[in-house]
Amino acid sequence: MRRRTFMAAGAGLALAAAAPAHAGTRRVLHVRPGDSVQAAVDAVTGPGWTIVVHPGTYREVVGVPADKAELTVRGASRDPRAAVIVYDHANGTQKPDGSGTYGTAGSATFTSAAPGLTVRDLTLANDWLRADHPDITGTQAVAACTYGDRTHFENVRLLAHQDTLFVETTALASFDRQYFRRCYIEGDVDFVFGRATAVFEECHFRTLRRDVDFTPKGMVFAPSTARANPYGILAVRSRVTSGAEDGAYKLARPWVPSYETTAWPSLVVRNSWIGPGIDPVAPYTNMREAYPWQTMRFREYANSGPGAVVSAPENRPQLTAAEAAVHTRRTYLGDWRPYERR
Repeated sequence: MRRRTFMAAGAGLALAAAAPAHAGTRRVLHVRPGDSVQAAVDAVTGPGWTIVVHPGTYREVVGVPADKAELTVRGASRDPRAAVIVYDHANGTQKPDGSGTYGTAGSATFTSAAPGLTVRDLTLANDWLRADHPDITGTQAVAACTYGDRTHFENVRLLAHQDTLFVETTALASFDRQYFRRCYIEGDVDFVFGRATAVFEECHFRTLRRDVDFTPKGMVFAPSTARANPYGILAVRSRVTSGAEDGAYKLARPWVPSYETTAWPSLVVRNSWIGPGIDPVAPYTNMREAYPWQTMRFREYANSGPGAVVSAPENRPQLTAAEAAVHTRRTYLGDWRPYERR
């Protein structure tokens, strides 16, 4: 397992403590190599600010608190490879103060609890590697952990291995909505997971090669949708490709957390291309035998590609046309329509 090489201008530049400069009265902050993205977040004083991240690699952890509402964080270039925010904490990494380990959510390079957050034209990555830390068993290492209603990612690359993208909610009873459009997300185990109502449109999910002698080598999705929430994760007009051998991955498995055993995971993959890396005969598996995937809300509709072939119908529940009419971005996101922005 080799550490990624990030395609970014100015890679390796040291961070400085200086806060970024204000751009007149336009409520815009610019972050350049040598600055800190977190310093820009801290400098935001109210809703509606924009942080522009210029090309470079920013090796830091970034947290956006709930009081930074309607914040936009975007790359200065439309190429998401140009500006990279990356760090290397894992679930089992010890905190410097000796208070324990970071845990899964705490391992995230980028975390936001702010409502109305927009992130675009950036790379968010966690480059922690299992092979470098054989003593650590908590190997989840999150690139982005997103809380908060109306979270919008567009043209963002999300790179990690296990648990790349945590689509979470602010509370167990909250049905926070998140929308990802034209994003690239790669990983191996459960690398898109969580409780949010999350729509992925025209996204590319990429499973990584793993040097292990067992299968499945991983799963793309692990939803943990609340039972009361009618909508969980929806992937539409997307594609799933693989760097591993054919059939090495599952499309999904349900996650019923120990702290929310009433969860009823929901996943719909529709009108998408599924490559040969996904096992077409048995695309789903269990995380725990007490919560079999067959009892969950897993459905597909009008998918294509070698990983979407329905050779064992009992293993691939399909929506009817009438049911598919309900599982759309408009239904999932309700009165919030980020896809209509120009």
